Amino acid sequence: MDIRKIYEYALQREYEGKRFFEENAGRLKHAAAMSAFKALAGEEQKHIEFIEHQIQLLGDGKFSSIEMGDTMERAGFFTQRAQSELLDQTVLEAMVPDLPVLRMAYLIEHDFAEFYETAAHKAEGDARSVLEMLARWERIHEKLFKEFHDTAFEQYAQMPWGG
Repeated sequence: MDIRKIYEYALQREYEGKRFFEENAGRLKHAAAMSAFKALAGEEQKHIEFIEHQIQLLGDGKFSSIEMGDTMERAGFFTQRAQSELLDQTVLEAMVPDLPVLRMAYLIEHDFAEFYETAAHKAEGDARSVLEMLARWERIHEKLFKEFHDTAFEQYAQMPWGG
């Protein structure tokens, strides 16, 4: 298994994810949802920096390392705040028009997590730990957007015809 190729592919995907969140933040109707997407784009940037660091380590003839990721985790994640601040009734009602974007965000994070988990099963040592860490981060994002989508959809399903 060529871990460099895995990291390079992951880097491309993270850039795509970041671009998706940045572009869609401007399209969202609700300010809190827009803020969540902007914050998530910032998290994707952290993933990019983490993966770039792994590639640089390989280029320097060193092994992968989760040290940088551990530091990032200790610094805290936006998603912990987002769940408590954004999942309230008024925000979710306002997110109803954004259901397709929320669904796409969930699917992107779901695909990222599956990619990292599949690659981790094939990797060994520190590279496996790095990929497992990335998978864990993406599962947190996936869960957040699944909750956003499902709760907003439930609000939509209970609205009178015509919204």
